[in-house]
Amino acid sequence: MISKEQALKYHALPLAGKLSIRPTKPCETQEDLSLAYTPGVAEPCLEIEKNPGDIYKYTNKGNLVAVISNGTAVLGLGDIGAGAGKPVMEGKGVLFKRFADIDVFDIELDTKDPEEIIRIVKAMEPTFGGINLEDIKAPECFHIEETLIREMNIPVFHDDQHGTAIISGAAVLNACEIQGKRLPECKIVISGAGAAAISCALHYLRLGARREHIFMCDRKGILRKAREHELDSHKRQFMNDTQDTALADAFRDADIFIGLSAGGLVTEDMVRSMAARPILFPMANPTPEIDYDKIVAVRGDALAGTGRSDYPNQVNNVLGFPFIFRGALDVQASCINEEMKIAATLALAELAKEPCIEAVSRAYGGAHFSFGPDYVIPKPFDPRVFIRESAAVAEAAVRTGVARNPRDPVQYREQLENRLERMRSRGF
Repeated sequence: MISKEQALKYHALPLAGKLSIRPTKPCETQEDLSLAYTPGVAEPCLEIEKNPGDIYKYTNKGNLVAVISNGTAVLGLGDIGAGAGKPVMEGKGVLFKRFADIDVFDIELDTKDPEEIIRIVKAMEPTFGGINLEDIKAPECFHIEETLIREMNIPVFHDDQHGTAIISGAAVLNACEIQGKRLPECKIVISGAGAAAISCALHYLRLGARREHIFMCDRKGILRKAREHELDSHKRQFMNDTQDTALADAFRDADIFIGLSAGGLVTEDMVRSMAARPILFPMANPTPEIDYDKIVAVRGDALAGTGRSDYPNQVNNVLGFPFIFRGALDVQASCINEEMKIAATLALAELAKEPCIEAVSRAYGGAHFSFGPDYVIPKPFDPRVFIRESAAVAEAAVRTGVARNPRDPVQYREQLENRLERMRSRGF
């Protein structure tokens, strides 16, 4: 475990924060200065005025993402405010750059008004190739994302919702295969009914789960028709016609448990009551709904994972957003649609079945991973994720008609390989 002192020193020294800006063109001579600014800068300005699409040719828009938050739902910390959330957003920028070579400006908005957030973000569309919404509380986050997707012409992606859904979806598909289950037949219990839980449930439906088999629970218990009057429209999508009320009731004979709530909510007895060969992904951080060790102690036939890196099968959002945006940016997608999200899930699921490569083993202290109960999703430091997931997302964008700059699949994979080599040469 890292200490408080280590964390504070890391963020403070040798320079405050985790991100900086560096020029990509020389600015050493008078001629360089004239090209970078006046008078030379007028020429690309005029070209973009004549042809707005040339903004991708003459500026960094095509490789620039805004990470935007108001700090109302910071992971594990809650509503701590925009300024206090800035270290998290800077960290997100580091991951974008480290894993997918994407530049980021983190933007913290000191407002809780959804309409003001929408207005501000829309006004920034000329600057960015994509928008990553982060740590905005539910239900406001649904309205904000839905409106921006509808009214903007660049990808808008709320990672708290979709990242967990995409990556856990890959884990669930592979876990079902290993445990001898079919997703359409599985009873799924979800603890939590916020942004991530709703998005996970919707994504599992696209992957084959059945709505009547999903039992979602909030602080008051199972979402059921008897509670319809107190549920918002997003929760109502997952009301069940059941007389059961509590999370423990939902656990009986369940095949899959997904935890997106708070630590310590699940007991060993709940796990014991599940169906044969259960699948559990308690993902509350830093403390899961039930510890991994407790799961395997009471159910030797269970397959489990958490959001933590110190146990098998970590569901880590870094397996998603850098590569999803890489593919979307490279084909100038107007959005990140459901087909692109499914493509990302399937790419991750398939990669986990391939033999471990030496680069992965080195990154994890010589450990060797092979498809099975302790390895159902790839590791973040597997360089193949960059190629496979980015390419799958880009191909889905082209296939569904949202790509303004379609790429030949073979050539695009070669371009990704070349970018990966450049990233390695720079120490990424």
